[in-house]
Formats: sequence, structure tokens, C-alpha cells
Amino acid sequence: MPDAFLNAQQRRMLSWGLVAIALLAALAIAAAAGRRAIAGVAGFGRAQPPAITQELVVQRIQAVARLVASEMTLRDVVTYQQTRLGSTKRTLLVVTARVAAGIDLEKGAQVRIDSVEKRIRVTLPPAEVFSVDIVNVRTYDERAGLINPFTGADRDVIQQRVRAQLLAAAQQSGILQHADESAARALEQLLAQDGYSVEVIRRVTLLVPSG
Repeated sequence: MPDAFLNAQQRRMLSWGLVAIALLAALAIAAAAGRRAIAGVAGFGRAQPPAITQELVVQRIQAVARLVASEMTLRDVVTYQQTRLGSTKRTLLVVTARVAAGIDLEKGAQVRIDSVEKRIRVTLPPAEVFSVDIVNVRTYDERAGLINPFTGADRDVIQQRVRAQLLAAAQQSGILQHADESAARALEQLLAQDGYSVEVIRRVTLLVPSG
């Protein structure tokens, strides 16, 4: 039985970490675009001092668009049982999935700039689970009777249960908090240029995938 070799912690999380390469590449592109937008040539080829405006900061944020800040692989055990006319059908699945989470910056990121104090304040939308991709399913102990076989409706219920448990496991693992913190740090690095300090305000995270 899978329960014998899969303890509670192993069922919840196998591994997870920061998706660094794509994230840093996107930030580098956004930063370069921002610098090109504000840099000009004056006199003997010297660049003009940057003018930090709300429009510029918004452009930098929009250039990143979606921060996939965390990705994890998790495993969980899903059971299903249903009895009809005295006949019971049951199945036990061990499911492995890859979960990605981050922040959609097009969903209400707010920017405030204090030119006197040289401070940029960004309020981020909450972190979301972007995707749940099932990479492996193993079926154990599936039983059904002639008068109570597995149907398409049963499979739909099982699929919904698998998805719900994986989302709950992802939430318990802290992936949304990790994505929230990673995205905030990435934006601080992106915007903390030209002598401005950056304050990132994070809202409450969301569990439901964005699509």
C-alpha cells in the first residue's frame, strides 16, 4: 500500500524552488527597456539624468507582466469510494504534479512615486497558483463490481478531487508565500535604480489558479 512508504510530509512536497533563469531574464529585459526609455544624449554624448515617472515604472512592470516566481513538485495520495446496491467500488491513486505560482502584474499593480523623498511604492496583486500539471499517476487497489462499475462520472469526480487535493497541498507547502516574497524581491531589484528606494506592499495570496 502506498501509505506505508509515503509519509505525510513526503505526500505533500518532494521539491520546490525559485524559477530563477526565466525570472531574471525577464527582469533584465525590462530593466534594459526602461533604461532605453529614459536615457538620452546631451552635449558631448553624455546621458541625461534619468527622470523617474509613474509611466516609466508602470512600463517596467508591464514589461515583466507575469512573474512565475516559484515552482514545486509534489506528491499526494487520493482515494475514492462509492457504494451502490451493496456493491462498493474504490480506487487509490498516487499522483505527482508540478505546480507553478507567481504574480500577474496586470491584475492591479499600483504605483506611487515620491520624487522629493526619492521613493517608489508598489502595491502588488496577490500571488496565485498559475498551473497544476500532473506528471505521473499510479493506480493502486482499484476494485469495482458488475453492478457498480467505474463510469465517466466517477472519473470526473476523481479528477476534481485530485486537483483540489493538489491545490490544498500546494497551499500547505507555502508555495504562494514563497512566490509572493520572491516576486517582491525581484521587483525591488528591478526598480531600485537611479537612487530611488523601493517599498513593495503585498496583498493576501490567492489559491485558485488564474486559468
